[in-house]
Amino acid sequence: MSRRTSRRRFLLRAALGAAALGTPAIARDRARLRLGYLHVIAVDGQILTGLDRGSFDREGIDFDLIEFNTGFEVVEAMAAGKLDVLSAGGVISSLLPRGGYTAFLVNDIEIATAQLWVRPDKGVTTFADLRGKRIATTRMTTAHIFLDRALRANGLAPTDVEIANSSMSAAVNAFVAGEVPAVALWVPFNITVREKAPGAVKLVDASAYYPQSAVVVGWVARANRDVFARIIRGWADANDHMLRNSKAVADALQKKHYPQATIADIGEALAAQKMFSSREWKRLYADGSVARWLQQVSDFFLTEAPIAAATPATQYFDPSLYLATI
Repeated sequence: MSRRTSRRRFLLRAALGAAALGTPAIARDRARLRLGYLHVIAVDGQILTGLDRGSFDREGIDFDLIEFNTGFEVVEAMAAGKLDVLSAGGVISSLLPRGGYTAFLVNDIEIATAQLWVRPDKGVTTFADLRGKRIATTRMTTAHIFLDRALRANGLAPTDVEIANSSMSAAVNAFVAGEVPAVALWVPFNITVREKAPGAVKLVDASAYYPQSAVVVGWVARANRDVFARIIRGWADANDHMLRNSKAVADALQKKHYPQATIADIGEALAAQKMFSSREWKRLYADGSVARWLQQVSDFFLTEAPIAAATPATQYFDPSLYLATI
């Protein structure tokens, strides 16, 4: 049997199977995409919900899911050509100014996902106590962006502290072990701190600096525009289902995908991100809000690591496809 004949039969079987299940058959070829992501609800909530509901399947999209520990790792994988599409937090604004990439979809805004925890038993209870101290975090991530803004808002320059850079799991472990008196993290790593360092105190979270600290979680790709539209439609179904059925979604996420967390933890994570309905997002795409949020994060990264002739958000973020699709 030729490869072409085999492909035709595969598509026919898929169409017949869809019809038997009472779902619309996909007439066009299916698209299989390598999707890099972080296992954080602000990033994968819509992805996992959409997969569970068949939202992407109905659009003819198959994802090969590749989980990464940090946003920096997923960005580097995209730059190396190992991914077709990625979903991540603030770190996407370090990739996009390089040019050649398109941000086409936003999950949510990270309101309080980044948090600064301190250890009173190590002599730190206020921002003033942080001067000259080591703070563990992962550089060039949402946590790093938040830490920079939190320090400046409280009379400290980033040079007034020592940033101990590592993976987030290593940063949290160092904090728990008492090797550093402070850690800037993102949820759900706060669960580990609460469980293993009960004397630790959350000094502040990113909500204290919103909207100036707004960090969007978004999708980046080099794929064709037809695939973008199909991803957007699948995402919209999952996103709006999450908003309409928040309790059921939290239960499903906890049971199927976050068994190490409690329902309360899932609820806290969902509350730490600001979600909008697919139709509400249209206004934020159209009025330039999303582009401004992306640009302010890119400006942070460009200060840390300048890029010659950096592409601005008004060019690397394309709202037109979302506005035409939803």
